[in-house]
Amino acid sequence: MAFEGLSEKLNGVFKRLKSRGKLTEADVKEAMREVKMALLEADVSYKVVKDFINSVTERSVGEEVLQSLTPGQQVIKIVNEELIKLMGEANSKINFPNRPPCVVMMCGLQGSGKTTHAAKLAKMFKREGKRPLLIAADVYRPAAIDQLKIVGERAEVAVFEMGQIDPRKIVKEGLKHAKDYGNDLVIIDTAGRLHIDEELMDELKDIKKIAEPNEIMLVVDAMIGQDAVKVASAFDEALGIDSVILTKLDSDTRGGAALSVLAVTGKPIKFVGMGEKLDEFEAFHPERMASRILGMGDMLTLIEKAQQTYDEKEAKKLADKMQEKGFDLEDLLEQMKQIQKMGSMGSIIKMLPGANKVTDEQLEAGEAQLKKTEAMINSMTKAERAKPSLIDPKRKRRIAAGSGTQVSDVNQLLKQFDQMQSMMKKFGIGGKLHSKKAKMNRKALLRGLGGGMPGQM
Repeated sequence: MAFEGLSEKLNGVFKRLKSRGKLTEADVKEAMREVKMALLEADVSYKVVKDFINSVTERSVGEEVLQSLTPGQQVIKIVNEELIKLMGEANSKINFPNRPPCVVMMCGLQGSGKTTHAAKLAKMFKREGKRPLLIAADVYRPAAIDQLKIVGERAEVAVFEMGQIDPRKIVKEGLKHAKDYGNDLVIIDTAGRLHIDEELMDELKDIKKIAEPNEIMLVVDAMIGQDAVKVASAFDEALGIDSVILTKLDSDTRGGAALSVLAVTGKPIKFVGMGEKLDEFEAFHPERMASRILGMGDMLTLIEKAQQTYDEKEAKKLADKMQEKGFDLEDLLEQMKQIQKMGSMGSIIKMLPGANKVTDEQLEAGEAQLKKTEAMINSMTKAERAKPSLIDPKRKRRIAAGSGTQVSDVNQLLKQFDQMQSMMKKFGIGGKLHSKKAKMNRKALLRGLGGGMPGQM
């Protein structure tokens, strides 16, 4: 995960600061030297690091901080504020014109993930009620048009293509098609190259003249480190970009590009790709990213993900069922599937406060346990899921054999599920209790499930 190493190092520095109680100017400067090294190792631009450290140090050695009862916490607060400033204090959005369509021109080097992220962007806006159209203007890369059609189909978004002809003509005709068919958002997937060249830039300039885009969005691979800033600067100089999409931010990359792009180019990062799936894409919020870097989690993004993936009608249906009949293993399986729609366990846990303390081995063990649980429930009959008390030793052996697990694993699952049911009954959930407390608990359950937070039982 991007920033993992940086987050770990910064938390080590801040832990030592907090343990000292009162701080001296020398303590702050020593800590800032360590922060500086951590940022440079994360591939943040040297000039950006220098300005950042100077700004944090200047604010941290003031009397207000050093004389504070919690100076360590004050320094962390300053670092957080300066990180947000570094990445852009305002959340940048795409400004839709009064007269549609809004035209977004995607550009970038080959292999940056431009085609996939064009579909991700389209899917995000479709979910918000827009009618996007993808235009296939990458006519040079083998199978680029087919790739756009495949990801467009997965995103349930129309794709306009005319084969491998002049991309200028494709864009012109695609815009006419969008107006004729009422598409209020057009996303143009332009050609990329393995490196920046004059021919590429000339073609992009021509497309810019034809399309008159409302937004020129550069797609940059976070894994190329400081080269990402060079690429952004080159495209901006030749084309005048408006914003950046940073891809592969889920990979084991140092992530310094995210902290350098705005400072060096003046162009904000608006979206980030967090994985290969079309849903693993989110708006870039500087304050939330700063919070993740400092190990404070990102609960707002987690809640938004839950609301996007959770079906309110299904949630109410489940809550009603739980009030009448209780919670069975079929319901547990459904809840697990809903959580999986939000992404991998790792991506979810990384948004929780203190997640930097969770090791990769623990995450892998958790993922494995979820798969094991799902396999065991899938190996049960409907009657067994509805009434686990039916599962005798013979059935346990069958379930274990069918799921590739041990009888002891089945016993553990049934024991944990029994404990969960007992806890629910204590709160008046799942039984026909009519006490004031039970009714309050049921109302809370309905609010929790209906509001889109899975697993609130």
